[in-house]
Amino acid sequence: MSYEHILYEVSDGRARIFLNEPKRRNPLSLGLMQELSHALWEADDDRAVHCVILRANGPAFSAGYDLAPAPTKRDDDVNRRTGSGIDEDVWMLERTQRLMRTLWEMHKPSIAQVHGHCLAGGTDLALYCDFVIVADDANIGFPPLRNMGSPPNHLWLYHCGPQWTKRMLLTGDTVSGADAAKIGFAMKSVPPQHLEAEVEGLADRMALVDTALLAANKRIVNLGMELMGANTLQRLAAENDARGHTARAARQMFKDLGTKGVKQAVADRDAPFGDGRVRVDGPELRDAEGRLLPLDED
Repeated sequence: MSYEHILYEVSDGRARIFLNEPKRRNPLSLGLMQELSHALWEADDDRAVHCVILRANGPAFSAGYDLAPAPTKRDDDVNRRTGSGIDEDVWMLERTQRLMRTLWEMHKPSIAQVHGHCLAGGTDLALYCDFVIVADDANIGFPPLRNMGSPPNHLWLYHCGPQWTKRMLLTGDTVSGADAAKIGFAMKSVPPQHLEAEVEGLADRMALVDTALLAANKRIVNLGMELMGANTLQRLAAENDARGHTARAARQMFKDLGTKGVKQAVADRDAPFGDGRVRVDGPELRDAEGRLLPLDED
C-alpha cells in the first residue's frame, strides 16, 4: 500500500512510522488514521519487526484531531453518515477509536517518540503506545476540552491517576515533557538532542528478544488494564464526548470554526488562559495575563 499521510520503513528489527504532514503539525485526519492502522498491522505481521517506533516529521508530534472542514460530499455519499445526532456522532468517534486502538491490540510493542506539541488527539495516540518517551521541552495537553467536549479515548486515568487527570482535563492546560514524565503521562523525558537515541536504544534491546515473548509480556499487562476497565472506559469515552458536543460552549465553538477559521477560533478560546501551562512542582504564581511567573519572583 502506498501512503499519503505517513511514512513507513523497516530496518534493524523495528518499523518506524512517521506522521508526515509537518506543515499542518500532523493533524489526525481519518485518512491518516486509516493509513496508520494499516501500517501497524503490516508491522505486526512482519517477522522481521520486533517493535514499532511512532514518531513525526516537522516541529510537532501532533496538534490533535483534524479540525479542518470536511471535503464536500459527493453525490454517491448521499446515504453516508453526516455526524448529526448523538448516535451518528458516537459512531464516527468509535470509527476513529478503532483505528487508534490498533496500537493496543497489535501483539508487538510500540514506542511513542514525542517532540514539540502533542495536543488533544495527539495525546490519545501517544497513550495507546506501550511506551511514551518525550523531549523535555515538549508541550503536552488537551486544550480543546475547554469548550469542545471530552477525550474520545481515555487512558489518562490509567497513567496519571485521578487527580492529575482531572487537573489536566478540567482546565485544558499543558505540561512540559519533563513534567509529563513526573505525572506519569510519559515513561521518561530526556533532553531533545537525546530523544532519538533514547528511543532507538530501547528498540535495540527489544530487538534481542523473541517476538512471541514480547507479545506475551505486552499482552498480559494490557489484559490486566482491561480487567481494571480500560476497554469499557474507552467505549464510554466516545459516548461521553458525544454528550460533551451538545454543550452550549461546544456548539458555539463548532460555529466559530466555520465562521472564524481554526486558527482564530482556537486563539480566542485559549486567550483567557494565558500561557495555559501547569507547574507540577511549586506554586502556580501568575501575572495579570495568566502567565506562570518564575519561582524566584514570588
